Amino acid sequence: MAEPLSAQRPVPLAESELYFLIARYLSAGSCRRAAQVLVQDLEQCQLLPKRLDWEGNEHSRSYQELVLSSKHVAPDHLLQVCQRIGPILDKEIPAGISRVASLFGAGRQSLLLTAKVNLI
Repeated sequence: MAEPLSAQRPVPLAESELYFLIARYLSAGSCRRAAQVLVQDLEQCQLLPKRLDWEGNEHSRSYQELVLSSKHVAPDHLLQVCQRIGPILDKEIPAGISRVASLFGAGRQSLLLTAKVNLI
């Protein structure tokens, strides 16, 4: 049997949380089978956020345990985050074309645009 990915390299918390949010989003929509497969992979590879005990030791947990301990995270939490990113970034670095909101943007429409980028 292959060694879990988490044993090969530590998974950054943001990456681990993103995996959970994707699974949570898929589980409430039309892609429930995809969510089930993803959850199995996340648990098998131990990619879900760990819990810390009172001594600071990390412990793996199942997807369902994470759902129960994160009741404030709705199934559409990832969608809500994505919908809020554009307007927040527009305040810092205005997009080239106003009112064009896409996660697929490129150039001046990219959500990854920074103030230091020189676009031609």
